[in-house]
Amino acid sequence: MHIPDGFISIPLCVILYVIAIIALYFSTRWSRENLDEKYIPLLAVLAAGIFAIQSFNLPVPFGSSGHLLGAALVAIIFCSPYAAIIVLSLVLILQALFFGDGGITALGANIVNMAIVGGFVGYYGFTGLKDKIGLYPSIFVAAWAGCFIAALVAAVEMALSGTFPLDLGLFYMGGYHAMIGFIEAIITVVIIKGIDSVRPDLLSWNR
Repeated sequence: MHIPDGFISIPLCVILYVIAIIALYFSTRWSRENLDEKYIPLLAVLAAGIFAIQSFNLPVPFGSSGHLLGAALVAIIFCSPYAAIIVLSLVLILQALFFGDGGITALGANIVNMAIVGGFVGYYGFTGLKDKIGLYPSIFVAAWAGCFIAALVAAVEMALSGTFPLDLGLFYMGGYHAMIGFIEAIITVVIIKGIDSVRPDLLSWNR
């Protein structure tokens, strides 16, 4: 899902950078109020794990890529999409600057898609569904939706920039990430269930 340089028009890059910077500002405020020595190591471990899983890219036609996100995982564990924005933004910045994964001009777009959309859809999908379908089914659906919808947003951005037609973008990006989303959902459920059985105190809803 990493968008390379040249795939997003400059005006749209600027708009998405502004959105990303605003989101990061609110995320740093959240971190100062909610993170302490108990949760910072968990955040670091999740960041390292997400960096690793995002290294496995599946090429998508027209030059983008498909992979797991991890945004819903972080947002649900910490009960805040701002945690996902911090973790995913850090991962994406390192990938763009040192590993050539995602463009520098498209960094704002990648943060918006993977960190902001993935985090907000994952968290609010979880909170909106957990009382209706149960804890772990809601985690599964929210993680799948966070991955899938983030991919659709990326396709819309590239279509607005004239990179490729909207219908083909939605078909390929949506189709690939609909399948990838199932893997993401399973992994998210397994990790959270594991944490809940071993260290339930690390899950924010158990505070």
